[in-house]
Amino acid sequence: GFWPALLLAPLAVGLLGAAVEVLLLRRIYRAPELLQLLATFALVLVIKDAALWLWGPEELFGPRAPGLEGAVDLLGRRFPAYDLFLIAVGPLVLVLLTLLLTRTRWGTLVRAATQDREMVGALGVNQAWLFTSVFALGALLAGLGGALQLPREPASLELDMLTIGAAFVVVVVGGMGSLPGAFVAALVIAELKAVCIWLGVVEVAGVEVAFPRLTLVVEFLVMAAVLIWRPWGLMGRPQAVARGVGAPEAPLRRAGQGASAAWCALVLALALLPLAVEPGSYATVLLTDIAIAALFAASLHCILGPGGLHSFGHAAYFGMGAYGAALLVRWLDWPMGTALLLGPLVAAAGALVYGWFCVRLSGVSLTMLTLAFAQITWAIAYQWDGFTGGSNGITGVWPPQWAAQGAGFYWLVLALAVAGIYLLRRMLFAPLGWALRAARDSALRADAIGIDVRGVQWAAFVVAGLLAGLAGALYVFSKGSVAPDALGVSRSVDGLVMVLLGGMQQLAGPVVGAGVFTWLHDTVARSTDYWRALLGGIMLLLVLLFPQGISGFAQMWQARVAIKNKAQEGAP
Repeated sequence: GFWPALLLAPLAVGLLGAAVEVLLLRRIYRAPELLQLLATFALVLVIKDAALWLWGPEELFGPRAPGLEGAVDLLGRRFPAYDLFLIAVGPLVLVLLTLLLTRTRWGTLVRAATQDREMVGALGVNQAWLFTSVFALGALLAGLGGALQLPREPASLELDMLTIGAAFVVVVVGGMGSLPGAFVAALVIAELKAVCIWLGVVEVAGVEVAFPRLTLVVEFLVMAAVLIWRPWGLMGRPQAVARGVGAPEAPLRRAGQGASAAWCALVLALALLPLAVEPGSYATVLLTDIAIAALFAASLHCILGPGGLHSFGHAAYFGMGAYGAALLVRWLDWPMGTALLLGPLVAAAGALVYGWFCVRLSGVSLTMLTLAFAQITWAIAYQWDGFTGGSNGITGVWPPQWAAQGAGFYWLVLALAVAGIYLLRRMLFAPLGWALRAARDSALRADAIGIDVRGVQWAAFVVAGLLAGLAGALYVFSKGSVAPDALGVSRSVDGLVMVLLGGMQQLAGPVVGAGVFTWLHDTVARSTDYWRALLGGIMLLLVLLFPQGISGFAQMWQARVAIKNKAQEGAP
């Protein structure tokens, strides 16, 4: 029956959440937050394929709630009875959660742990089980939301990404840590969507504006506006400025002669590879994809690692570069060389505008504002049919004859990717790079010694956007087309995964991560229907075994071997 299932499904999801916390998340609480994010994203991939295996790819339609099948007349309109039931459930859950957190000992301990974990532990409270209970409660409420939605919307494999984006927006707009804020934010965003649908197509100053189209992006417009005006959310509290620099981090060092020679040998081997394989070999296609991915990941690493600017929307600049190059070729009939020159400038212009707002924030606010700008850009590309091709994108963008023959385009991509990565490396060892790391480690101290913190971060943002745009421009010529998914959240997440897999604090990290991730994605996707689960499992294994990234682990192992050899040489 529907009502027993409505109670049992959230309990089952809550138990699953507790198991996940105990078996996985508890092991990585001391890891950087981005690695925890990578682990949870990998877990989503595993669970998604588990759902595919259990229930198949088809949408599952649920029954109507018994007793609430009809409609009710209110103010001359008929409202579905089940919708009125949902309207009542929301405030009821808010009240119960508020009472749980403010009137119970468990709630007091949870609020205390968010303020001072060490003190709570000193009082004899088992923090591990406290966090497990919080995570289980969150999973239970998420399961309750999914179960309540079933009579209105079928269960599908795409609900995860659609829901998590909306949940992020609601939490950030309402204010981190504010339950009433989340409730108010959800109400405001939902009502704004309803108003957009109600307005329909309206003529404004002689221009027809289709307000229903804004429903795809209205929550991100609201989030961007709130974060710019009030970074801590509608009902949140401003965070205190952090004066500590955290755990000391070893400074970046230039590669030694041996490492430089190894990189040069690798580039030379990649350049000579087409001469050793058959013409049109798939190896050159895969290596082209890896080179483009490496350039994209390196541009993100520039602001993520040395800059400390966590971005969830770096795909915006990748997509801008791709669309800029494609539009120049398709609409203006300009050559590929000009498109590769001007396409990245379009991305740099976007980074110049978006970065001006982003560098004024930090932490979660910065992360979510980058996501909002990326989603706004995606919505423009997705809905502007007459200019960007809408959901179909732009097709027929191929390299000219001289590049299409043989390995010409592969060599072009390899040369530009190597040049772009080398430029980023030189920048990080230039005064701009040192100032960027100083601003990351302690913005207050950097400002006190005369460094223009926002200016330095803004400049790095633009450079990263420029090279991400170059990667996007190369991508559109390698695939012959571009679609709105080049601007999507999944593209940004792929970039984060590449950087974290390779190692965020190593210059070689994004290159290694891009190579491993692209190769794994290509190999796993062709070997099984459940490639997401296999890829997610591999990512979880890498996070647990190599939290410092593949490149970081290799560097640590090399240092240990060197120390051991020196000790052996010094032994009598």
